Amino acid sequence: MTSTDTRAERFVRDLAALKIPDPAAGRAGLWLRLGIVLMVLGPVLGIVAYAVSHNTSDALVQRDAITIGLGGIVASVVGSALFLRYSLTAFLRFWMARQSYDLTLLADRLLEKDNRHDLNGSDPASR
Repeated sequence: MTSTDTRAERFVRDLAALKIPDPAAGRAGLWLRLGIVLMVLGPVLGIVAYAVSHNTSDALVQRDAITIGLGGIVASVVGSALFLRYSLTAFLRFWMARQSYDLTLLADRLLEKDNRHDLNGSDPASR
């Protein structure tokens, strides 16, 4: 480690050493996009079901519209759960890596301070 390394560069290097996968890559991104699509599809299905049920007097078609509307609700709930799960996972993964890095940095500072304290001979236990 050189003195010209910035804290951000050391953090990026330490993240690479921890082998934390990129949250934007792979299947997590696919599931996140699927969650967004389902969240948008749910209200669209609800509007379609409303239009279908109010443009007919046939009870069988109205029941089909109710089924479509319930499918829209299910799609919205599942999409919201997928979106929350994968967006929070990406955020918390980075947050946990950041916490680990900050705690390591704090421990290094405390050890360095303790070592300087012991070298100065001002340790009260040694008297």
